[in-house]
Amino acid sequence: MSKLVAVIYLSMDGVVEEPSWTAPFRNDDHGKFHAGQLARSRALVLGRKTFEWMSKVWPTMGDADEGAARINNMPKYVASTTLENPRWNAAVLKGDVAGEVARLKSEPGRDLLVYGSGRLVNHLLGHGLVDELKLFLHPVVVGGGRRLFPEHGDPGTWTLAGTTTFDSGAIVLDYRPASVAGPAVGPSP
Repeated sequence: MSKLVAVIYLSMDGVVEEPSWTAPFRNDDHGKFHAGQLARSRALVLGRKTFEWMSKVWPTMGDADEGAARINNMPKYVASTTLENPRWNAAVLKGDVAGEVARLKSEPGRDLLVYGSGRLVNHLLGHGLVDELKLFLHPVVVGGGRRLFPEHGDPGTWTLAGTTTFDSGAIVLDYRPASVAGPAVGPSP
């Protein structure tokens, strides 16, 4: 059985859309964090917009960089009703996306990794399919844009399983659904 791990770039005001605002906060530690996530993963699960952006950028990086090689060569599953004939080692998840992701999770192997794809993540959260939610919080207020959680989204409780901090001021908050998480990490009140 595989876990579904979602890594989401987030501004302090909750924006996930067009995360070019993350650029000033990227550093070598940022890259090491992502390399670790990729090493534990067997495939990417992406929304169409994230897939289309990544499929234009990552192949141009070539395979000289280990992270780029890993991303370029791993299978990708794309949730879309409009994407036809995807390239870049991808297959389209059509119809019952939650059912397809549940089927992928039932297969043995390493994690399934979701990058970005806010709408897809919300859909999968609503079906209880996200095992780890890693909110990559950047110290910037964007001021507007689509947020990860819609105003009238599905309620739920999560437990903090760990944090990763970066010299740039960014932090990863690693959450697990409360029903399957262990005790919260950190000092007691």
